[in-house]
Amino acid sequence: MPYLHQYDYIFAIGTIFAALDAYNIGANDVANSFATSVASRSLTLRQACVAAAICEFLGAVLVGARVAGTIKNGIISLSVFRGNAGVQMLGFTCALVASATWLMIATINSWPVSTTYSIVSALAGVGVALGGSGAVQWGWNGGKGLGTIYAGMVIAPALAAGFGAVIYLITKYAVLERKNPIKAGLIISPMYFFTVAAVLTMSIVYKGAPELKLDKLSEGTIAAAIVGTGAVIAVLAALFWLPFVRAKVIKRDYTIRWYHFFYGPLLWSRPAPEVALDAAISSVPDYRTYGRDQPVDAPAGNDMHDVENRINPTLMTTGSHEDTAANSPDGSEKNYPVDGHKPTHTPTTSHTPHHAPLTEVEAPAEPHPIEGSWILPKNLWIILRYRVPKALLHGSSVDVHKLQAGATGEQQRISEMHERAKQYDNETEHLFSFLQVLTACTNSFAHGSNDVANAIGPFAAIYYVWSNGVVTPSNSPTPVWMLAFGAGMLVIGLATYGYNIMSALGNRLTMHSPSRGFSMEFGAAITVLLASQYAIPVSSTMCIVGATAGVGIVSSGLKGLNYKAFAWIFAGWVLTVPIAGTAAGCLTGLFINAPRF
Repeated sequence: MPYLHQYDYIFAIGTIFAALDAYNIGANDVANSFATSVASRSLTLRQACVAAAICEFLGAVLVGARVAGTIKNGIISLSVFRGNAGVQMLGFTCALVASATWLMIATINSWPVSTTYSIVSALAGVGVALGGSGAVQWGWNGGKGLGTIYAGMVIAPALAAGFGAVIYLITKYAVLERKNPIKAGLIISPMYFFTVAAVLTMSIVYKGAPELKLDKLSEGTIAAAIVGTGAVIAVLAALFWLPFVRAKVIKRDYTIRWYHFFYGPLLWSRPAPEVALDAAISSVPDYRTYGRDQPVDAPAGNDMHDVENRINPTLMTTGSHEDTAANSPDGSEKNYPVDGHKPTHTPTTSHTPHHAPLTEVEAPAEPHPIEGSWILPKNLWIILRYRVPKALLHGSSVDVHKLQAGATGEQQRISEMHERAKQYDNETEHLFSFLQVLTACTNSFAHGSNDVANAIGPFAAIYYVWSNGVVTPSNSPTPVWMLAFGAGMLVIGLATYGYNIMSALGNRLTMHSPSRGFSMEFGAAITVLLASQYAIPVSSTMCIVGATAGVGIVSSGLKGLNYKAFAWIFAGWVLTVPIAGTAAGCLTGLFINAPRF
């Protein structure tokens, strides 16, 4: 193959910044897919990272190629390169450098910007630098020009807000506001599973893996595949999910463990411990973000470990939770510390985050201190065995809820905003935590299929030119290994630095709960998947922010939104266009017109 080895340095720089761009997309954009799940406590941050690793990879590899083609072929007219392969390599490399640099700056400053707009603006800047304003596809261009993409700044948030609001209203009046919401939720849940599974199947079939050519099947076959997959998931939910959740929320069986899920129908006849009939005991987590010490419509739930501590105080161990509820002799419920002794102070009832920082508490001593020079064998072992893994896992162990509570000056304002939202009992919200995880995975799958193109599209063009020695044709393929490479960098970005963007989303925008988060994520997922279906690279950031606003308005009213935070996010979207475009255009013009001997 006629490799352009004289431009190896350009290919190397393009590879580095493609990886950096994908990393920043993961840190800045993948966080959008799971910010609501983490904010509502349906998933821990580490669980979200694992789920993202799977879903982002599958979405990128299976359905990411089509949108990648739009990024590398639909923004700049190929005639602008005048058949000069080296110039095309340089142009796409400059676009990646500008986009990756801007995204790194935005991520460090906790600005959830649009990674799609970043690379699209950078490519437009390259086009203007090489061929003037006429070199850029400013119009609709069959759904691939800048007009289509920038229209998404309004269309994507509006559609996502509409989808999210409708889904939440259906959920609210079909389940949450019913006289017996738990029963209603159990009855309607298979329909939710069917819908979510059908949407995900639709995205795979219509955009499908190019090698499988699923979109070439007959309409009848495609319809049967979509309905059949949704039906199978709904049946599996009825056989395994329903009895599992019924045992937890109705029987209040605190002995249920995750592996009991696979018992399926056998759980219908599984007897629960008699003490589980106590109305004050729940085997589900407490999903409330604020006012966790205040009563809600039903008794507040505690996680299963706390429930066991209530039943058997000897199981209490220091450090399991911040406080554990214990029953007093008169039958009332008190908040006792984990050592089981009555506190000497009156528990506070202020609306503060559950993970509010403790005061006047000494930091725990380092269990593995380094004594003497770090180069000593003993210290090297401590660094490799304890310090390095701790550093690598730091991004997945940060307390996101504490960050979302805001700085000292805004905690009270955020708390007052959340108090406008009605909180439902934890047992009902627990039903939607499973659906929220499923919709988060759907959203992550959609993100992998759509936004991996932002880094891999230009990189695919650079690699094609470098390996073939010619300007890329309009229909050049995107290798699967590139999509896998991009997905891997996305996941690393989320796992190591995604928490910094999550701190600006979630409960800081409006109050979250599993039912609200499910509606937000599913509304955003539908919007992104529909856009990807038509090869329009919309911003998942705009979709999840729009869905968050839509659900927040219908659940909490107009005053239930943090408009200041929304304004900063919108400002980041707007600033991305001139900054990335100007930077890429200046870099390209500088290198093309640089003096030489």
